[in-house]
Amino acid sequence: MRLHDIKRPEGAVKKKKRVGRGPGSGAGKTASRGQDGQKSRAGFSQHPGFEGGQMPLQRRIPKVGFKNPFRKEYACVNVQELNRFEDGTEVTPALLIESGLIKKMKDGVKILGKGELERKLTIFAQKITKGAQDKVEARGGEVKLG
Repeated sequence: MRLHDIKRPEGAVKKKKRVGRGPGSGAGKTASRGQDGQKSRAGFSQHPGFEGGQMPLQRRIPKVGFKNPFRKEYACVNVQELNRFEDGTEVTPALLIESGLIKKMKDGVKILGKGELERKLTIFAQKITKGAQDKVEARGGEVKLG
């Protein structure tokens, strides 16, 4: 059996109900909308979350915290992960993406100090922690921020 051999089960597809087409159809006159009320009017629409005049859930629940629109989010890399590069390598954000250490650049790259560094590297990053900078410079490498 292949995908193109599969048939829909009996009654899976129903014909659309044609409303407002006379009394013989069984859905004439009010077109199955009922006699009166907001929903029976032409052009009626209701926004998502409307609860019939009751205070909607999104307004009943308290707001919590603050979201800073100017927050910077950095792609973080620990110095121990930089040991995969050869001595003397220039570690740039493009190289980190290519090697799979980070997925996206975000607002820049930040080097963190977890682990030990065993290579002499030149690191180009937007931010670096004091501990990470000390470890890079202890190995004779250099850090260029910007």
